[in-house]
Amino acid sequence: MSSSSPQRLILATRNAHKVGELRAILAEADLGFELVGADAYPEVPEVKETGVTFAENALLKAHALARATGLPAIADDSGLCVDVLGGAPGIFSARWSGRHGDFVRPGDSNVDRANLELLLAQLADIAEEHRSAHFACAAALALPDGTERVVEGRMPGTLRHEPSGDGGFGYDPILQPEGETRTAAELSPEEKNAISHRGRAFRALVPVLREVLD
Repeated sequence: MSSSSPQRLILATRNAHKVGELRAILAEADLGFELVGADAYPEVPEVKETGVTFAENALLKAHALARATGLPAIADDSGLCVDVLGGAPGIFSARWSGRHGDFVRPGDSNVDRANLELLLAQLADIAEEHRSAHFACAAALALPDGTERVVEGRMPGTLRHEPSGDGGFGYDPILQPEGETRTAAELSPEEKNAISHRGRAFRALVPVLREVLD
């Protein structure tokens, strides 16, 4: 792979934070890829997430982007899975209250707040020992020729009764990661990325990129 002309990868998101997170992981691994977000190709339409698992939705987005751009594409899908709810909200995490949280800025979202408040109300009478949950993420790589790979990451923990912390977004203020005394929203970005479901999935993607693209 030429250092003057690195392999370009496209990440199926217009979220600059996600692009920066994966760029940092690729830089640490010294893979030499150039990573861009979907906003580099504004003509490519959004993909409907019609899958019934995180992996299916991630693959739908990755394949659509790879076909549209002719580039290797990475996509992820993630959400909160609550044990006592049988894994819900799951793939419906961003629209648990009826609207999709991605249409507004994460971290300053009435939708995020509505999702969180609805979930807390549903769990109001659930005792501490039954409030286990985890964030799950599936990260998919798809090539224009149809090659695909999927890896997954999790951040297990328990759900608080009240939100705490101003960082992160979505359900971060109520999930206390395993081994922590703080919620995910109280962790620094570096602390969260080290243990987060998305960070773990993206790091698991590094050897896959080496295998498939090198």
